[in-house]
Amino acid sequence: MLAYEFYWRDETEKVHFIGILPERRERPERITKESILNWGRMVIGDDSDVKDIYFVEVEFR
Repeated sequence: MLAYEFYWRDETEKVHFIGILPERRERPERITKESILNWGRMVIGDDSDVKDIYFVEVEFR
């Protein structure tokens, strides 16, 4: 199973774990970096000052 671990880096360069999103889309052409990052932004909220969000792709067996 494919999933994404989300993190954000604050202004002091400290890394914070946000959460894990399992990939459930059946059509791979819909999977883009921007569509994945949208979930991280949605979890944090639009009113936050968080700008440096990134993800790591992981695979569970």
